[in-house]
Amino acid sequence: MKEREPFTIAIDGPAASGKGTLSRRLAAHYGLRHLDTGLTYRAVAKALLDRGVSLDDEAEAVEAAHTLDLSAMDRMVLAAHGIGEAASKVAVMTDVRKALVERQRAFAAEGLGAVLDGRDIGTVVLPNADVKLYVTASPAVRAERRYHEILRDGGVADRAAILTDIERRDARDMGRADSPLRPAEDAHLLDTSEMGIEAAFNAARALINSKRDA
Repeated sequence: MKEREPFTIAIDGPAASGKGTLSRRLAAHYGLRHLDTGLTYRAVAKALLDRGVSLDDEAEAVEAAHTLDLSAMDRMVLAAHGIGEAASKVAVMTDVRKALVERQRAFAAEGLGAVLDGRDIGTVVLPNADVKLYVTASPAVRAERRYHEILRDGGVADRAAILTDIERRDARDMGRADSPLRPAEDAHLLDTSEMGIEAAFNAARALINSKRDA
């Protein structure tokens, strides 16, 4: 009997679109592993910070990318604002991106498959993914979600500042020369501006099931 090929789901979208929550739900539902590729860049940045080396040291960053333990990334630790700022510096390094894309592809090819989410999954990391989703929402809606998320975690937030930050991140992600954020030509657009997570999950599941059945 022919061994089943890994089933891969690529999920892209801008910051605070809900793609991370949706990706984790889908991975659990289909019994697939999940990888938040954004965390891989944060993990590389944290490795440099922990070693006390410059964030401009590309050789150290590439070495960290090659040796990164994808199973040991702590979402809570890597979510720190300072690590996010550091990650934005290493993420522009072409050789770091190449190394991490290689690791991300290897992750997706193992076992039954995987759900990967990020900003260049359907266009760069997994251009032949079985299903591609582009999850988005209006900047105002995404800012409101992020605002309430921070409050739930016990933090203090400013709605206007969050909206400005999201719009700035959108411009940076969509305007970068290397692997810009954009929907793959064959991606299914899922606008969650008027959707809760349950509605988004059901819509995504319907798309995935139709592909699997075919």
